[in-house]
Amino acid sequence: MADVYNRQTSGRRHLVIFMRFPVAGGGKRRLARGIGISGAVKFQRVRVRHLLSGLARDPRWMTWIAATPDGSGPWPSHVRVLYQGCGDLGQRMTRIERAIPTGDVVMIGSDIPGIRAADVADAFDALGRSRAVFGPATDGGYWLVGLAGRPFRKIPFHNVRWSSADTLADTRANLSRDTVALLRTIDDVDEAADLTAEPRWARFPFR
Repeated sequence: MADVYNRQTSGRRHLVIFMRFPVAGGGKRRLARGIGISGAVKFQRVRVRHLLSGLARDPRWMTWIAATPDGSGPWPSHVRVLYQGCGDLGQRMTRIERAIPTGDVVMIGSDIPGIRAADVADAFDALGRSRAVFGPATDGGYWLVGLAGRPFRKIPFHNVRWSSADTLADTRANLSRDTVALLRTIDDVDEAADLTAEPRWARFPFR
């Protein structure tokens, strides 16, 4: 019997990067309290540039931007853009997941300094063996989630306590009957202390 999770039978690979358009006052408020509004915007712009020059041009997957706010831009022409719409993170991820073509999908945020193309490749490889994959964060959340062989029979973002120590556990509970793979643990940047914890970023002149 053919392996239903084999990436050769699951269609194309889709990487979705959730991004907020980098303008003053447009998010990262906790970070802005530590490094200033202009510093927070600069961080966002550096992250967008880094991700789109690295991950978005990788030929191993098709890259999409899940953008907010709706109608924001301009975004680079070489990347397909969808708008997140309203609702909590789970509702927005579900909306984006349903909007892109069939195949394996990996979703990440734009504020994870440690992410590499190898992490995304590892996630897609894991979806050759498992129905879902997560990149855990030390705060109980996750920096990456991937789903295999979409359309997925059940989108696992219902009744999740977002931005809490239970976020990953709640999402995994929705996948209790499915095989789940885990990647390495890394953290995103929410405030100035998270930024300075990354050696590459600690010396960056955001202030």
